[in-house]
Amino acid sequence: MNAERRPAPRSIPDEPGVYRFRDAAGRVIYVGKAKSLRQRVGSYFADPLSLGSRTRSMVDTADSVDWVVVGSEVEALQLEYSWIKEFDPRFNIRYRDDKSYPYLAVTMGEEFPRALVTRGSKRRGTRYFGPYAHAWAIRETLEILLRVFPVRTCSAGVFQRAERSRRPCLLADIGKCSAPCVGRISVEEHRALAEDLCAFLGGRGTEIRRRLEREMHEAAAGLDYERAARLRDDVGALERAWERNSVVFDEALDADVIGLVEDELEAAVEIFHVRGGRIRGQRSFIVEKVEEAPSDDIMAGLLPPLYEDADDLPPALLVSHLPSADAIAWLAETRGSRVDVRVPQRGSKRELLETVLRNAEQRLALHKSRRSGDLTSRSVALEGLRDMLELPEAPLRIEAVDISHLGGTDVVGSLVVFEDGLPRSREYRTFALSPDGSRDDTRAVGEVVRRRFRRGRESESSDTPSTRPPVFAYPPQLLLIDGGLPQVRAAADALRDAGVEGVTVIGLAKRLEEVWRADRRDPVILPRSSESLFLLQRIRDEAHRVALRLQRRRRSRATRVSALESIPGLGPARRAALLKHFGSLGRVRDATVEQLAEVPGVGSALAEAIHRGLHVAGTPAAQASDRDILGQPSATQEDTTA
Repeated sequence: MNAERRPAPRSIPDEPGVYRFRDAAGRVIYVGKAKSLRQRVGSYFADPLSLGSRTRSMVDTADSVDWVVVGSEVEALQLEYSWIKEFDPRFNIRYRDDKSYPYLAVTMGEEFPRALVTRGSKRRGTRYFGPYAHAWAIRETLEILLRVFPVRTCSAGVFQRAERSRRPCLLADIGKCSAPCVGRISVEEHRALAEDLCAFLGGRGTEIRRRLEREMHEAAAGLDYERAARLRDDVGALERAWERNSVVFDEALDADVIGLVEDELEAAVEIFHVRGGRIRGQRSFIVEKVEEAPSDDIMAGLLPPLYEDADDLPPALLVSHLPSADAIAWLAETRGSRVDVRVPQRGSKRELLETVLRNAEQRLALHKSRRSGDLTSRSVALEGLRDMLELPEAPLRIEAVDISHLGGTDVVGSLVVFEDGLPRSREYRTFALSPDGSRDDTRAVGEVVRRRFRRGRESESSDTPSTRPPVFAYPPQLLLIDGGLPQVRAAADALRDAGVEGVTVIGLAKRLEEVWRADRRDPVILPRSSESLFLLQRIRDEAHRVALRLQRRRRSRATRVSALESIPGLGPARRAALLKHFGSLGRVRDATVEQLAEVPGVGSALAEAIHRGLHVAGTPAAQASDRDILGQPSATQEDTTA
């Protein structure tokens, strides 16, 4: 923002309110709320280097800022949400893939209420149940319930034609409509059916089922066996409809369970709607994080669009991240009564929340796999990298390096290869680094780069005939380092020492997702919603995954070996035979002397020595075995190249 357009700090009120940043054309580009407008708005005009990349970009784009003072933080939250809906600012968090979910609706405002599956906006006088994940699931449930509660499902036109012709439709003939159009049932009786249907869908299923069972027994006692049989079938239909939902809690609980799983760019939100102790509906969507925000702020921002209609707000919310106090106050004001918002810590509620979180993780992984598998997205990402990094051509081959260690020990490196935006796992390489050459990340990065391009030169100079081209026959156009400017410069120095030219080296720093180049002092800021940044993050995360997997495997192997090698008389061959026979050190430790003696090459005397060494407190083998079970690293370290 131009310094001349910035408001003087004393001109900004020190009160709660909502502020708007506008661009040169007067469009609102960001809306925010604050407990103190003076402190919050003034923070945007601090040292630019102290701002996040997205915030700095917003301030640079803005031309002016204005604000409105309100009476409390709750009012600020309400006004912020209203303005976000009205102006759709591009720098605010956006909610994507939030399609219109289906509801089961009962039009209680009509003379003869109608049951239907609907989407979109809600209407006054209509009761809604859901939302559900799939419309077909609602229709199947409704088909079962219509046998017990035969309310009309036809449109107004069909109802009026049947009323004029005095001929009901097929549903009336098969017992799934009470035919109010031809007077087979009165207005009051039909409304009672609709109210019972709403009561069942609203969680009072046990009450209705018991009433029908009581009427069934009364009919049987009065020798009205035909009515008793019909009521018996109705109870069975209710049971089938009831079993379509999983039992979660006692029938008194009405709650929404909300799980949030995120990465640097996006977050997946999963919601289970629990009514009457059963899961009545589910929905999920992706939140695009166009600015840095903690998880509790994202959760607070979800609540206004989710519960704009007070009828959708249950008395309890079980969440994975606790929102702010003003968001909870807004919920109470919207509902007109207290809303219990908490993070469950134990019991069945915690188990359900973990299920919701697992679904959210799968949703985010599926979303990212679909995005990375899209040819258009990959092409846009590669072309964007070419333009933003000023490369001569799109980087069709990208290699990435990452270093993993545990307190300076068990240092390993990984090299992953992507071609045309897709991983080539057969060309992945991992490196066990020498301790003297990898005391810090910069030296470790340099060692991995030197060894990678040494392999490339060996492939080029090899005289061995082969029908397949060597793996490292040609260098990448882009070399990505997991780190900042020091790591990038270390990789560039290693390339220069190896005599490699034409490879652009960049680093991706985790905290602010900035792209660093060795020949520049300032980072390149990619838009957080860009396909290019998404591709770089995916490659960086894949390199980190491969390095971490190797580091954990080596640490576990070293622990197993150290636990067994201290036992007298147990050599490498017999150690390998034990681990192969039992599968893990924990199973060797749990085995009896007789089971140990069954291993080829292990006699009864050695079996007793192994059992005693792994169980007697204070022995080196028992201590190493305990470290393995507790998940702590061993002091033993191997130096091999994977």
